[in-house]
Amino acid sequence: MQQLLELIQRHKAGEPVGVFSVCSAHPWVIEAALRQALARGTAVLIEATSNQVNQFGGYTGMQPHQFRDAVWQLADAIGVPRERVWLGGDHLGPNAWQSQPAEEAMQLAETLIADYVAAGFRKIHLDCSMSCAGDPSPLGDDEVARRAARLCAVAENSWQQHGGEAPVYVIGTEVPVPGGAQEALEEGMHVTTPDAVETTLGVHRSAWMAHGLAAVWPRVIAVVVQPGVEFDNHSVERYQPERARQLSRFIENWPTLVYEAHSTDYQAPLAYRQLVRGHFAILKVGPALTFALREALFALDHIEREWLGEHQASHLCSTLEQVMCERPEQWRRYYPGKPHQQHLHRQYSLSDRVRYYWPLPEVCAAVDSMLDNLRRHPVPQALLSQYLPEQARAINAGQLSSDPQDWVLHKISEVLADYANACQPDSRELVS
Repeated sequence: MQQLLELIQRHKAGEPVGVFSVCSAHPWVIEAALRQALARGTAVLIEATSNQVNQFGGYTGMQPHQFRDAVWQLADAIGVPRERVWLGGDHLGPNAWQSQPAEEAMQLAETLIADYVAAGFRKIHLDCSMSCAGDPSPLGDDEVARRAARLCAVAENSWQQHGGEAPVYVIGTEVPVPGGAQEALEEGMHVTTPDAVETTLGVHRSAWMAHGLAAVWPRVIAVVVQPGVEFDNHSVERYQPERARQLSRFIENWPTLVYEAHSTDYQAPLAYRQLVRGHFAILKVGPALTFALREALFALDHIEREWLGEHQASHLCSTLEQVMCERPEQWRRYYPGKPHQQHLHRQYSLSDRVRYYWPLPEVCAAVDSMLDNLRRHPVPQALLSQYLPEQARAINAGQLSSDPQDWVLHKISEVLADYANACQPDSRELVS
């Protein structure tokens, strides 16, 4: 975390540098991020969420130490030193247990926080903004801050017991309009106001002091805000720097703090550079990475069926559609409309609920079968160019292998490169 603190100091000194956070548990996404870090000689920040990874396994089936071990195993195989792999926890708090009474949910959140820190996660987003059973809705700022300070104290105790570098903290949240991003985009995106940030910082700092955490407050490195970026199933709210200008200026008065921006997926490359220069120096990306993975795998499905014929094909897309229809719990409340509209959402939505289904055994089997088929029967350049033109060009230039899994990783790396170029600009970008 000392490296992260130094990067923030550079940013506060006027350098247009930042860091992006890979918020995905898919091993190919993590592998692509690690390979990029190795090629560029940089660190990589990988974050798990409280729903993905917790003491009960989350939807990945992994506890914090298991997620850490999976990331480290990949890093070791690729050759990325572990000290350049930064682990973070996103939205850590009672989020996964909102249906339970507040005290029960907070006790579970305390275990969650302690386990994350014990496992070596050192960038901790404390988020207690959600209402639990019996709470008012929305929860008041003071109570959000008190609960966050309570969890910060747990994190500090866990660190002191297990050693290693001291954790750093992110506070605040970008609370969506009830019903989700679709309604937020329809009603118009609301950029966080400087007054709201000042309130968030004030109540949290007071709560830290009240909990005897005054010495810890300097390790609060960022506050989550809404700079005016969001996406729903089929549209994207583009970043407009002028709308966030006052917000950007406000944080300049806080010498150790930057902003953390969530839901930055699908923005244009220029927008990422503008975000970093506007002091949104921590950029979160998740669905855009698994969306790129899905695009590549769907392209390979089309290639396989055309190249080998329907009888020999693995039929990944149809397998995935069948599994999603049989197990709709991960998409049903997010994908409204008639059956055909829901079908389009399942296949192509920017929110990418498909990502929850890749680990299922029947889907994994279809992916493995498809890759094996394409390895045994090399794909002609012209057919590859039809469905994966950038990857075809990279192969033709000798920059990419003939293995179809590498084509998928390359597709993911295209998204990662936009973030890396914005957060770690070279000398040409510094003067652009």
